[in-house]
Amino acid sequence: MSLRIGQVAERSGIAASAIRYYEAEGILPDPPRFNGRRVYEERVLGRLRLIGVAKAAGFSMAEIKRLVGGFGRKTPPGVRWRTLAEAKQTELAARIEEAQQMQRVLKAVTRCECPSFEECIAALDRP
Repeated sequence: MSLRIGQVAERSGIAASAIRYYEAEGILPDPPRFNGRRVYEERVLGRLRLIGVAKAAGFSMAEIKRLVGGFGRKTPPGVRWRTLAEAKQTELAARIEEAQQMQRVLKAVTRCECPSFEECIAALDRP
């Protein structure tokens, strides 16, 4: 069954502009054209769901591009997911630590009762 880009957008819930962007980024293969219009096979909907899962996991477009095309042809999906997920988990742990540090600083400054920034800076310099 052939689908036009509007049909793919409607069925997937993804804007046609995003679908064209995924093609431009190499995340979706360029579809054949009929009378100048993109014609998609129904399996593109599965690829779009895969992209959605990767985006929900926090993967960037570059990481998604690597997931779908940056490994050897014989590399199974599980190996691809694991490789990228392990790196993303390390990145996420660092971001969580950074957010926790920000939270500690915010809690500290909300207790500030200094009458001037000079005193505030002096207080911050004390251990």
